Amino acid sequence: MFSFIKRFKGTQSESPQVQPEPVVEALQPGAVPAAATTVTEAASPPAIEPVNATIATTAAPAPAPQAVARSSWLSRLRQGLSKTSAGLAGIFVGVKVDEALFEELETALLVSDAGVEATEYLLSQLKLKVKAERLTEGAQVKAALRTMLVDLLRPLEKSMSLGHAKPLVIMIAGVNGAGKTTSIGKLAKHLQHYGQSVLLAAGDTFRAAAREQLSIWGERNQVTVISQDGGDPAAVIFDAVGAARARNIDVLMADTAGRLPTQLHLMEELRKVKRVTGKAMEGAPHEVLLVIDANTGQNALTQVKAFDDALGLTGLIVTKLDGTAKGGILAAIARQRPIPVYFIGVGEQVEDLQPFSAEEFADALLG
Repeated sequence: MFSFIKRFKGTQSESPQVQPEPVVEALQPGAVPAAATTVTEAASPPAIEPVNATIATTAAPAPAPQAVARSSWLSRLRQGLSKTSAGLAGIFVGVKVDEALFEELETALLVSDAGVEATEYLLSQLKLKVKAERLTEGAQVKAALRTMLVDLLRPLEKSMSLGHAKPLVIMIAGVNGAGKTTSIGKLAKHLQHYGQSVLLAAGDTFRAAAREQLSIWGERNQVTVISQDGGDPAAVIFDAVGAARARNIDVLMADTAGRLPTQLHLMEELRKVKRVTGKAMEGAPHEVLLVIDANTGQNALTQVKAFDDALGLTGLIVTKLDGTAKGGILAAIARQRPIPVYFIGVGEQVEDLQPFSAEEFADALLG
């Protein structure tokens, strides 16, 4: 088994069953039983390079182009969170460490979307540390807060494992506008980077724009898309699982219809999709991801709770941290529903989706 880790490092599975193989150019007979299902073929199969025994080691320095790209991405993350970091960092400049400082910090954390529970937790722990270590300088208090924030966010920093099932079926949910379909396209590219063959299922059957957008990403990444005009989303994904198995595909990503968690009948439909996917392949879906828009603040936490209760989430993708997002919502999630954040996004380009790092995020948040 190998997995996504920080900076996309991994190892190859010892099992021959999960070796990456080229994408078959056409579906085998009977792979897509529903006549109404459309198979949008890529112009040509993606070039899949074999995964070496070790993709990279933590000790080896990153090649210069990768280091530059990473530095550029971190710069965009800092820029995206600049409003919050400016408010937080300014508090610790030339201040006296007293109750007034903590009151100002409390306001800044609440404004950053950290929420009441996470804010109270951080402040209470910070006060104890200031007293125990007799911190008297603003810079010292800021450093202490950074350490506590990293510790709070660390449980969210987890890798997505690959190779433990073939195909690995990933079900992706989220409300309309969260960046779900775009995230699927970006993630497909990253999977290909690790020698994984990918198939996409357009499970948002009632929204033509969603199917078209997914098809565009499929063409861009040279990945086949299984889709259907109208009809039952569960049936499309059922067909896609069969197609992925027939083609010996490594990863199947299934898009689902965007919906609000308050739409109970639609949430029940999502549960149906999950059940039907399990009938198509035992143990599937192996990952259930929720895409959330960081700009929605505390509403994002409400979405996480509702979708987790309905589907049993295994991971999150947090998007749009390049806009007006305040970033503190991750602290709220870590405190109340610590589901792993596999990736965060800061823009529209493929490279703008990167693994979540607690330390990098805390540094960007505090400035």
